[in-house]
Amino acid sequence: METGTALWSFALVVGLLTLTPGLDTALILRTSAVGHRRRAWGVVLGIQAGTLTWGALTSLGVTALLTASQLAYELLRWAGAAYLVWVGARMLYDTVRRGLPDVPDEYAPDTAADSLGAGFRQGALTNLLNPKVGAFYVAVLPQFIPPGEGHFTMGLLLTSVHIALGLVWSAALIACARAFRTWLSRPRARLVMDRVTGTVIAGFGIRLALSD
Repeated sequence: METGTALWSFALVVGLLTLTPGLDTALILRTSAVGHRRRAWGVVLGIQAGTLTWGALTSLGVTALLTASQLAYELLRWAGAAYLVWVGARMLYDTVRRGLPDVPDEYAPDTAADSLGAGFRQGALTNLLNPKVGAFYVAVLPQFIPPGEGHFTMGLLLTSVHIALGLVWSAALIACARAFRTWLSRPRARLVMDRVTGTVIAGFGIRLALSD
């Protein structure tokens, strides 16, 4: 396999993965929809920083230890599951505590800080505490490294393709959420969105905890 062919083939695989709705999509859409553009981009950058970390560790062969060690994998899996369930449960609890405001459907202020750093931490933790991302890279990345190519250099190049696609798709998600912000910022719509997002995040955590 030549380098160009490897890059295009890998782009196709991770492109389909990127377009598949999941936890990252839910986090980005919800954060952007409530008007937190800086925090939404922080989530995006945090997710991509996690992707870069997994790609670099895989290229160095470090993540192979994760898949080889049942204890290490289990510890990371349970930590990730606990984090996701906590985030989702807190979001659901806030919707119950807040309830539906007795005000007309109009823009309502959101008290959470629109912070790039807070979004980055959330995105990075969500990505790095998911051992399935590491397992994916261990299983897939080496297959696209042509013989004779530097393992680390080519691994980072392939990871960069994944990051570039992720950034483009995330920009489209943020733009879409911004376009529908008038409707999504209404108290009733925000309540439904937060409950759906919280359920999705907690569901991912439970599925991660119950997965083999």
